[in-house]
Amino acid sequence: MPVTITDVVARDVRFPTSENLDGSDAMNQAPDYSAAYVILKTDSDLEGHGLTFTIGRGNELCVAAIEALAPLVVGRTLESFAEDLGAFWRHITGDSQLRWVGPEKGVIHLATAAMVNAVWDLYAKSEGKPLWKLLSDMSPEELVRCVPFRYITDAISPEEALEILRRNEPTKPEREQEMLAHGFPAYTTSAGWLGYSDEKIRRLSREAVEEGWGHVKIKVGSDVEDDARRASIIREEIGTGRKLMMDANQVWDVGEAIESMERLSSFDPWWIEEPTSPDDVLGHAQIARAVAPIGVATGEHAMNRVIFKQLMQADAISFCQIDACRLGGVNEVIAVLLLAAKFGIPVCPHAGGVGLS
Repeated sequence: MPVTITDVVARDVRFPTSENLDGSDAMNQAPDYSAAYVILKTDSDLEGHGLTFTIGRGNELCVAAIEALAPLVVGRTLESFAEDLGAFWRHITGDSQLRWVGPEKGVIHLATAAMVNAVWDLYAKSEGKPLWKLLSDMSPEELVRCVPFRYITDAISPEEALEILRRNEPTKPEREQEMLAHGFPAYTTSAGWLGYSDEKIRRLSREAVEEGWGHVKIKVGSDVEDDARRASIIREEIGTGRKLMMDANQVWDVGEAIESMERLSSFDPWWIEEPTSPDDVLGHAQIARAVAPIGVATGEHAMNRVIFKQLMQADAISFCQIDACRLGGVNEVIAVLLLAAKFGIPVCPHAGGVGLS
């Protein structure tokens, strides 16, 4: 029997993380980690769930945008979307009136992420699989049909994407088993939040080492000497055999980023994340050239596949940080993953506290 979407429920969910300065950084000193949460109701026992991530005020705007998108899915069957997932994405992003308040960026695109991911979640549940397995079981041809190639064919064509997927298909079972057995490598920012005292940073750094973390990230950007003091504490605790990453959360101008990283380079950072405005492709490229061999990482605020395309074409990033709740959901994530594969750039997804990666 077809599954019909009968209602869209949008919830405003917030956590008071600002009380203890959890999540604090140079740009966002007192965030309340929040989510605009979508539940797709159906005429069956199945529900589709999705969300987009915010840090408090403004979460209600995402809820309103989700409600604006709701007429595009209510009354439609899951099967009508699943039979052509590329057309489904174009349907959600292509409403000419709603598109005007983007296009494909801003609050409407955050809401798009929540809605698109909710439909994918519903589809995966209908197939009795977790979403990763649903995607893994798709053929290269099926995956390519999901991808929004508009605006990126100068960097990757559908034919190139298909060749990349076909080339990697023989090792898919091996990689699935590796993931199931060992999971994905990850890092922790537990010790690095900007509002923490030196004592708390030292204690949490030791705990990170005891728990087996090999990669630790610190927030920087308030005052370079303060950053150096805090970085020295973490480096002292984690030693030289573990990676230390730094994250400026967009607070620096281009020249300031280069100058600050000259001061902080003695702590051997693996990358500097979001060193300047997420929209400044050429600025990122200039920083990347100046701070090498320190890598530049960005992407959690890159709104769409076009920005990622340009960052890669400009040799502006060494690490691609997609966020499945800021990009337009699963379809656009696949597009950026294929771009990263084409340009040979490793992907380290951003999850934004309560994000969906």
